[in-house]
Amino acid sequence: MDVNFNINEDHNKLLVSQLKKKLVLVKKGGGKERIAKLHAAGKMTARERIDFLFDEPEKALEIGAFTGDGMYTEQGGCPSGGVIVKIGFIKGTQCILVANDATVKAGAWFPITAKKNLRAQEIAMENKLPIIYLVDSAGVFLPMQDEIFPDKEHFGRIFRNNAIMSSMGITQIAAVMGSCVAGGAYLPIMSDESIIVNKTGSIFLAGSYLVKAAIGELIENEKLGGATTHTEISGVCDYKAEDDKDALNTIINIVDKIGDPQCAGFNRIESQKPKEQESNVFGILPKERSAQYDMKKIIACMVDGSEMQEYKANYGKTLICAYARIDGWAVGIVANQRKVVKNAKGEMQFGGVIYSDSADKATRFIANCNQKKIPLVFLQDVTGFMVGSKSEHAGIIKDGAKMVNAVSNSVVPKFTIVIGNSYGAGNYAMCGKAYDPRLIVAWPSAELAVMGGSQAAKVLLQIETATLKKQGQKISKEKENEILKTITDRYNEQISPYYAAARLWTDAIIDPLKSRHWISMGIHAANQSPIEKQFNLGVIQV
Repeated sequence: MDVNFNINEDHNKLLVSQLKKKLVLVKKGGGKERIAKLHAAGKMTARERIDFLFDEPEKALEIGAFTGDGMYTEQGGCPSGGVIVKIGFIKGTQCILVANDATVKAGAWFPITAKKNLRAQEIAMENKLPIIYLVDSAGVFLPMQDEIFPDKEHFGRIFRNNAIMSSMGITQIAAVMGSCVAGGAYLPIMSDESIIVNKTGSIFLAGSYLVKAAIGELIENEKLGGATTHTEISGVCDYKAEDDKDALNTIINIVDKIGDPQCAGFNRIESQKPKEQESNVFGILPKERSAQYDMKKIIACMVDGSEMQEYKANYGKTLICAYARIDGWAVGIVANQRKVVKNAKGEMQFGGVIYSDSADKATRFIANCNQKKIPLVFLQDVTGFMVGSKSEHAGIIKDGAKMVNAVSNSVVPKFTIVIGNSYGAGNYAMCGKAYDPRLIVAWPSAELAVMGGSQAAKVLLQIETATLKKQGQKISKEKENEILKTITDRYNEQISPYYAAARLWTDAIIDPLKSRHWISMGIHAANQSPIEKQFNLGVIQV
């Protein structure tokens, strides 16, 4: 091992350590006092409820742990968006769980909460996964109601999705384990089966105070919409549970009877560990973002037996296209090569940049994977498409469009890991969030932006100084440096993987050593949803 390997290893392991510390903090939700208050009321926390349900909770995937990170600070924050979403197994059946965190503003819905719930439902619909809602919410966070109520991707879309999933035959189970008020009351009742916990669970369109204000009726909440009312009088709920554990055991018993899902037929054999040490990724991935490295070495640490069958190995070398296996599953890998290479003409090509020949190769490979029914895995460390007269004259826009077309129309499941840079149109071509990857995750080393920080800061500096000069201001070198620092600091915050994860541009920030597990779990989920469409590129410029 050389000195650079050790420097890289120390840097990347430090990033993972910081990630783990941040996760510990996030998992405290609204804090120890609110957790204690919940326990005192005889209730479990959202995370405790989910762990109780899963066969192996430590192997579950958490979607959006950093949702809301750094957002809504004036409102006191919203850790994990006030809702916990995880994918795991209950009695051997893979499910997705959605649990309101009552320690965060009593489980109230912020705008990002709605976005996260919709993402959970999207995952359930794409993969035909049973979805379980553990409801404990005070409803919409009223001070921000204008950002959550009426639009297509707001609160109401969730109930529309309930109806769509029901027509698709996707199992939906809801347990009302706390408050369930106003519009939110429709969610459990639009599920296939519902459970309500005695004394702590309640469902009503309007609580006792609003009922009194609206029609003058005096009634207590328990009688208005408690467990006895809804299981014996209204018939709204199907099961009455005595406490949280009773409700959760009822869910386990229901899930245990679900029939086997259909199979998409993705190829899987017995899993093998990589021959290369998986932790070597920490030393291979450079500390400096502009440094070159061989992406094939990263792939060797991720795939079974460290073996891959490279497609068109000597053509379009800035993109690696290869068949391999991950945890036994056959996959097609599209990865940015990050070292300088030579093309057939002997011309040097920059690593991390997509050239015309690379885009052409990737388009053909993606088409092949669709024909063979092989899931696609994109490994992003891309600075964008090549620019300049030579590239423009060679038709880089046309070839880039072909690749984007292939990614957009792909019918096999796609999975994306942002390893390093994810800039500009490179993010799109390499299956960024806008291109419907089944799961998209980032390593702590990731950055997502229109362009790199230093380039963007210089462009923004030119714009800002030009504006100030038009206003008659003189810009000294010291003032220019001050403006540049302000711009750079702001931009660096925005390209952080945590900024992206807070807004659900990625599903998670993960330890690189968990990449194989995420992809394997994702393909397992996708394998329960047979492909119903034919791959068709549509009209493209050849």
